Amino acid sequence: MIGFVIGFLLAGGAGWFLWWSSRREAVRLDEEKQRLAQEKLIVVDFMHVMAEAIGAGMDRDELFRRVLRTSILSTGGQSACVFERENERLRGVAVQGLFPPHRPLPESVRERISTRAKFLEQILRSETFEVGEGLVGAVAQSGEGLLIADARADPRVVKHDDPALKVRSVIVVPISFRERNIGVLAIVNPADSGGFSETDFSLAKSLAEQAALAIHNLDLMAMQIEKSRLDVDLSIAREIQSTLLPREFPKDPLLDISALYRPAQKVGGDLYDVFRLGPHRYGVAVADVSGKGVAASLVMAICQTHLRHLARSFESPARVLTELNRLMDMEIRQEMFVTMVYAVIDMESGQIRFARAGHEKPLLMRKGEGIERAQVDFLASEGMALGLVPSDFFSETINDCAVNFRPGDIFVLYTDGITEAANAEETEFSNGRLADAVRELRESGAAKINENLLDRVSFFSGSPFLHDDITLVTIKHLAAPAVVARSSG
Repeated sequence: MIGFVIGFLLAGGAGWFLWWSSRREAVRLDEEKQRLAQEKLIVVDFMHVMAEAIGAGMDRDELFRRVLRTSILSTGGQSACVFERENERLRGVAVQGLFPPHRPLPESVRERISTRAKFLEQILRSETFEVGEGLVGAVAQSGEGLLIADARADPRVVKHDDPALKVRSVIVVPISFRERNIGVLAIVNPADSGGFSETDFSLAKSLAEQAALAIHNLDLMAMQIEKSRLDVDLSIAREIQSTLLPREFPKDPLLDISALYRPAQKVGGDLYDVFRLGPHRYGVAVADVSGKGVAASLVMAICQTHLRHLARSFESPARVLTELNRLMDMEIRQEMFVTMVYAVIDMESGQIRFARAGHEKPLLMRKGEGIERAQVDFLASEGMALGLVPSDFFSETINDCAVNFRPGDIFVLYTDGITEAANAEETEFSNGRLADAVRELRESGAAKINENLLDRVSFFSGSPFLHDDITLVTIKHLAAPAVVARSSG
């Protein structure tokens, strides 16, 4: 009987213990569920706040300040700091509360602690340290968060003499998006006397992850804004360029004129112009402006305006370029310059006078008579690029050159996008291949010559995509009988 009672009690006790254990586990699971729900609510609310703030135009500094406020409110920390990563260095960019500096304070600084918050913020913002240095640097390097519940005995924690700067507990978590480490969030000293819990640590990691996503989106939006601004700039530059390049050329029964322009990018840096100077005289120019975009387009516009004005004021091409250099020297950026060939074609005298300001040598093909092979020359002359040297030195180096221009001759101005186009073996198209091509195409019209030259350059380089702008201006001297026959037809 006694054994039965004892057995019954033991069985009842075991059952009660099992019930109590299961009940305790249910309570723990319920608390864990509530904690996760609360953490999720905080993180989701933070995400919504960040999304709305970014949409409203929040900048990076304000984003970091909101990260700090949310992390302190959610973990109960007394102070926090965001350290942003710049290559292999970290710097404090936002701080809230009396956050202890990364290194011990020098003796000379300790006496100035009376200003506390602002003074410490200045220290944190001015202090930089290597990735891998200290707790913050270690987390940035490893990408793994760190929780030190009791930091008072941990040798990794910097010890400060000021009681307000003593670290009792610390959370350090990376702010990372995918493989990119943006920075580190550090939170110290919970408001109560205890240490941070695993719950606080988990919440801080979640907030840091969402902060990284918000920063990534902010950077992405900034890139889109910059791209939009750049697209507007390119659109303006294209518009400027399209108004500069002539769509029609002066009419002369003895001249066949054609120009071809292919920018390597949306906006190129080349310029060409053909304009009438008199009944039988024409100005022709090809230029290459260093740089691209709106700045280069504006330089081109200024250059062309001055060129046309000066060309009607001075007969000498060298004098025109000398005066153009003087004017451009006052208006062009120091790091920019312009190479140019300017020529005057006089159909009455049958001559071309030209000057070269650091540009590619003009090509002149003279038609051979009978079995004589056509002769191709690259016309050399001295001269420096516009805007590169002072006017006095420029005028001393440049000079006029004159050559005869007879029926059947072909005059070609071009930019280095033709001769310096390279193939896979890094061999350039060169002047020699240009001369051979013009010689073979001498019976074709000017437009056909340009199109065929472009095809040959593309075939030679092995790619339809250009690495540099290409400009060609081809002028062919027509024989008088051919013109009469064409007119009568």
